[in-house]
Amino acid sequence: MIEMRIVGVHVEMPNSQPILMLTEVGGPRSLPIMIGSVEATAIAMHLQGVRPARPLTHDLLGNVITALGRKVEQVRVVDFREGTYFGELAFDDGTTVSARPSDAVALAVRAGIPVFVDDAVLAEAGIVIPEESEDDVDEALLADEAEPENAEDEVERFREFLDSVSPEDFDKS
Repeated sequence: MIEMRIVGVHVEMPNSQPILMLTEVGGPRSLPIMIGSVEATAIAMHLQGVRPARPLTHDLLGNVITALGRKVEQVRVVDFREGTYFGELAFDDGTTVSARPSDAVALAVRAGIPVFVDDAVLAEAGIVIPEESEDDVDEALLADEAEPENAEDEVERFREFLDSVSPEDFDKS
């Protein structure tokens, strides 16, 4: 299993398809996962620091798990079949529960749970988002416009990448 970082959610136009982007910790690969708008909103809201007055569904799930004395230790993306990702919640007692990756990640962002992807899934469906060329970086440095590499830069590269692809580009069949 490879640990991933949650980069964010982007809406691919013109279809208004939300895409969750996970990036390999310490590696170049990213995993784009098309998700539903409800889950995208739940993830994006939390990542942006928006906390609703009342618990949303994923907050409720986390509260129920805690009330039952359990803890989710990992969120995992364990399979990719026919264009569909399969996930699971891994509990502190060794129990695993099947989950859609979008629901699992919505829970993970709320509870600070690490996200992992199976090596085979990342090998099959992972992508490498092109970095800026050295010429682009040199020009930015000369223009005094360069900023340190950070999550915002990575999100912007992700947005630019998404603007150049369509959902069909992710279909490996």
